[in-house]
Amino acid sequence: MKGSIASIETFGVLDGPGIRTVVFFNGCNLRCIYCHNPEMFNMGEKNMTVDELLEKILKNEEYYKNNGGVTFSGGEPLLHQEFLIEVCKKLKENNIHIALDTAGVGLGNYDKLLKYIDLIILDIKHVFKDGYKLVTGRDMDKVNDFIKVSNAMNKKFWIRQVIVPGIIDNNDYIEELASYLKQFNNIEKIEFLPYHKLGREKYIKLGIPYKCENIPEMDEYKCEELYNKFIEKYKG
Repeated sequence: MKGSIASIETFGVLDGPGIRTVVFFNGCNLRCIYCHNPEMFNMGEKNMTVDELLEKILKNEEYYKNNGGVTFSGGEPLLHQEFLIEVCKKLKENNIHIALDTAGVGLGNYDKLLKYIDLIILDIKHVFKDGYKLVTGRDMDKVNDFIKVSNAMNKKFWIRQVIVPGIIDNNDYIEELASYLKQFNNIEKIEFLPYHKLGREKYIKLGIPYKCENIPEMDEYKCEELYNKFIEKYKG
């Protein structure tokens, strides 16, 4: 069995707690207008076996103390569920903490994988149906199914929300987001990430239209201001 791996980052400190190895998978069912990894849209060649990936992860095992571990990201790791299950089984034999960085849109039967996952880092694309369609090009039914299964298993969540000017930077959205997130049983952390154009050059090189060309980068101070308003609503 092989998986389609785009890249592997060692000593990551942003995608989960502690020091982590971050594995980026190719392939994604969404086409988010602000995605900064368009090179991972397509599935690509299956280029690494379970044992090969496990070897790369475990060679940094000594650095995973203090809640470190491995994070599976992408692309969308949920599209590689059978492969991931086999990797996770062996990681758990070595007591490695496993995080899943996902948009929650995969192939279903999520409980089979999630029983090995210690932390879900969930990227919220939009909380309104029409906004979700605008941002991702897809309907939001599948992510809601993923959330339902994850909640039933009482999984820990880190929530990430990219704040895009003109789309997700208004008070109505912030209020609805606060309401939407109250359905989660076990949120440990919520982050607002200001939209940026760091991935724009990748689109140009790949010949893919960059749909956010006319959208300015998000002001970090306004993003922080929106976050403070959100916290008031969420905790209120």
